[in-house]
Amino acid sequence: MSKPNDSKSRPIAGWLLFLVAGIGVFALGMLASSITERRAETVPARLQFMQPIADFEADNAKWGQSFPREYNSWESTKDTNENSKYGGSGFRDYLEEDPRLVVMWAGYPFAKEFNQARGHYHSVDDVTGTKRIDEKTPGTCWTCKSPDVPRMMEKVGIEQFYSGKFAEFKPEIKNPIGCADCHDNKTMQLRISRPALVEAFDRQGKDISKATHQEMRSLVCAQCHVEYYFKGDKKYLTFPWDEGFKAEDFEKYYEKNEHVDWTHAVSGAKMIKMQHPDYEVYQQGIHAFRGVSCADCHMPYRSEGGIKFTDHQIRSPLYNIQNACGVCHKWSEKEVIGRVESIQDKNKELLDAAQDAITRAHLEIGDAKKLGATDAELDGPRKQISKAQMFWDYVAANNGMGFHAPQECARVLAKATNYAQMARIDVAVIRARFGAGPFALPDLGSKAKAQEFIGPFVESAKAKTAATTAAPAPAPAPEGASAGRTS
Repeated sequence: MSKPNDSKSRPIAGWLLFLVAGIGVFALGMLASSITERRAETVPARLQFMQPIADFEADNAKWGQSFPREYNSWESTKDTNENSKYGGSGFRDYLEEDPRLVVMWAGYPFAKEFNQARGHYHSVDDVTGTKRIDEKTPGTCWTCKSPDVPRMMEKVGIEQFYSGKFAEFKPEIKNPIGCADCHDNKTMQLRISRPALVEAFDRQGKDISKATHQEMRSLVCAQCHVEYYFKGDKKYLTFPWDEGFKAEDFEKYYEKNEHVDWTHAVSGAKMIKMQHPDYEVYQQGIHAFRGVSCADCHMPYRSEGGIKFTDHQIRSPLYNIQNACGVCHKWSEKEVIGRVESIQDKNKELLDAAQDAITRAHLEIGDAKKLGATDAELDGPRKQISKAQMFWDYVAANNGMGFHAPQECARVLAKATNYAQMARIDVAVIRARFGAGPFALPDLGSKAKAQEFIGPFVESAKAKTAATTAAPAPAPAPEGASAGRTS
């Protein structure tokens, strides 16, 4: 026989069960409604893909009408408040931070101004505002600054664009780096819009059109984030990749082609200024080996309104650790930053050692010249310091402070320091012949002081160049006589 209390509790339990079931049904209904709503949101997004975009359309806002999420994230590259320990998007005067750079680039435009580049949104303003631009600057310097460039190349021809003057194209180039630089306007697929990368692949016997989508997520960056130089009198943009991507490969290429960027105003050495070999250094690292692309870290996927898309706020992954690093590395943000900065700190220490030796070598060679050393005597130390600085710059000029390939960067910097110290040893012997003791370093405590110090050397080099240019050509040799003598 059941107890009286049991019969009373059964109706209550039934009502509770009914209430729980009702709440569950309501929750499922809300979830279904939310899913339906999110799916509905994708319909206009898909329809937006059909809006036509004209060929050579450089206005990023017009692309943004069809791709508002991508456009809004791209607009965030205007932000200048993100500065990591060694990089970021904010203003940073590298010459003021390290005046040794002024001496290392004496006689080259970088000694005038070298600031941290801001985000892509500022690309046109930054290139037109730098002190490194003058009336002699070629059109080549526009190549990576605007989606207006492919249109101008189509209009005037690639060679004519490169060999023209920078100022000539200024009225036509208005839009900062954006959509058309990387995307086909019909299919929205990633595409290569700059000829130099295609030409570099061709010279290596590679067909860039066969690159996979994942490879393209790095190659669109490699259109610009690379080492390059202006070849010949026509300033034709060229990537020195024929021998490979390593520092030694570039050394071999430039020696073979006898290319020189400038003659150092203090030491008289023939110099190469590396640009930003980001893609080449990345190729030597673990992320490239594992198939991780530039975009995986610098433009990770994100979701908004039920839609997954690529974040176009291209920036340091340290400001987007969860999406950029957290996909593979299950560490806390603090641990990620700690590991990255530990790698970068070690690289900075090696950079400083090489940089100190290189700066001293330039000054000591310059002093030996003032003491009376001949060009023949200084040829060896000059060649050593040229190699040292090119190897140093292979690491210094690439973004990431060594993070993209730590072991390769350490190897290259070790060679840079060794070359510089060899130059110093050789020039010490030369200076000793003149009775000179240890060289006393000048006051390089600020950018202004360093620029003041190199000023007379730069002016002297300019005068020498002007005199050489203005010198009349030698008279033609009489018929039947050699060009080197008269009878």
